[in-house]
Amino acid sequence: MSRIKFFNTTGPCDPKYHYMLPPEERLVGAQLHRYIRDGLYWALHAPRQTGKTAFLKGWMREINATDTNKAFYVSLEPCRGVKDVRDAMNIINGDIAKAAKLEGYPDPAPEGGAAEFLLSDTLRSLSQIVAPKSLVMLFDDVNLLEDNPLVRFLSLLRAGFASRDAGVFPVSVALVGTHDPKNPLASSKDGVSLNPGTPFNIKADSATLSNFSRNDIARLFAQHTAETDREITPAALNYVYEQSKGQPWIVNSLFKRAVMRVLDEDSVEPVTLEHVAEARRQMIAASETHFDALREYLHDPRVRQMVQAIISGDSSQLLGLSHADTEYVFDTGLICRDSVVGITFANPIYEELAIRYLTSACHDSLPPDSWQWLSPEGDVDMDRLMREFQKFWRRHSEIWEQKSDYTEAFPHLLLMAFLQRVLNGGGRIEREYAAGRGRMDLAIEYNGKWHIVEVKIVHDYETPQFVEKEGLEQIRGYRDKIAPHTQSYLVIFDRRAKAKQLQWDDRITWRTEGDVTVAGC
Repeated sequence: MSRIKFFNTTGPCDPKYHYMLPPEERLVGAQLHRYIRDGLYWALHAPRQTGKTAFLKGWMREINATDTNKAFYVSLEPCRGVKDVRDAMNIINGDIAKAAKLEGYPDPAPEGGAAEFLLSDTLRSLSQIVAPKSLVMLFDDVNLLEDNPLVRFLSLLRAGFASRDAGVFPVSVALVGTHDPKNPLASSKDGVSLNPGTPFNIKADSATLSNFSRNDIARLFAQHTAETDREITPAALNYVYEQSKGQPWIVNSLFKRAVMRVLDEDSVEPVTLEHVAEARRQMIAASETHFDALREYLHDPRVRQMVQAIISGDSSQLLGLSHADTEYVFDTGLICRDSVVGITFANPIYEELAIRYLTSACHDSLPPDSWQWLSPEGDVDMDRLMREFQKFWRRHSEIWEQKSDYTEAFPHLLLMAFLQRVLNGGGRIEREYAAGRGRMDLAIEYNGKWHIVEVKIVHDYETPQFVEKEGLEQIRGYRDKIAPHTQSYLVIFDRRAKAKQLQWDDRITWRTEGDVTVAGC
């Protein structure tokens, strides 16, 4: 058998060594044929590792195969964290010079001159060097420029825009990054409103890259099948899509792990759902570097506000977010607007990682079990588990909440951390939540049996009676969808100011309403 290829991880790739799908097939809102022909500047924004760099480098090769245009790719990654305008401009100019040298051109940066304006002179010089061809600049990782360096960079492009022409100034510029460049400029970090004459009144389009479709995922693995004769079952393909929702890096990572780690890479054994599920487990346990940025996003106040709304189901928490803030959060790729459930996590894998991260401090701080949560029959003793949680909430919640950044979703996160011991014991928890649902539903499976938990919050503008009545209707509907007639628990946290003044003996309650146990906290 020939040497196995790697699945493309959405970065720079070579068809000789990678299975890949052309990223340009997933462009949304772009008109590539117009940008150079009509002399347009445009933006492309999409979450990390979705194929932006692969697209840019592929498009650069296409442009440079013509006799009329010359394109250069320049990443602004070296400008990460650079706050000084002159330092940032010097870095960008140096990288443009490196790109020119790789193509056999002389250094375009002129001698002398103020560093703040050197970029304009460099682009004009490079335009003259490649003439009579028209210059096309492809700037990647633009989102890593911040504050004054970003404003200066864009302002210099705007200043040269009117004179764009072969031999004069770039006829077309692509600004590419994880966020639409207009959003960081909506309000500067020092609170000073920006001049409405930003470079973005010259931007023709703001395009993005979509995720893989189900068909894309099948086409990608079909390349592997054609070369190795290894098949994949329809159930496994469907599982990959459902877990990733087509996020390109996740799709590639699941495939790569399944065929190279779960299975022997020289094997032709078909890839099944069980193999992909194991690949998913390994990927999450490995804490891949792709997920580092997602963890960092969870510290962002804008992201935190939206995540709390999703977990708690309280859409009123979204009211403080501006349109620019909302679009910024969607641009992270962590959260999406689903046509069915509304604002929620972008895919089940991001959801699980976010919840694991947000509950990790609580989970790691939980004392070892001093009680038995398994029944003699080997099932979860849910009554015991939930009563023990009530005890824990009574003893620790007030102190622990003071240390939490996610105060609105604190009850939900602490309960999930407490229930994590079920997962550690070999069970699993399925979650359902979205902003506006008004609740969080948990389906706990252990040893082949299901248990249903629903979390509701009593706010100052509600009565406990109304919340309980609504919750009983909701949990029965959810239970009948997952596992009819199974053991169910409605957990109600009374967060009203006056409720917090009550003695704990009055706040902790336990009673049965028909076929549902209602646990008050």
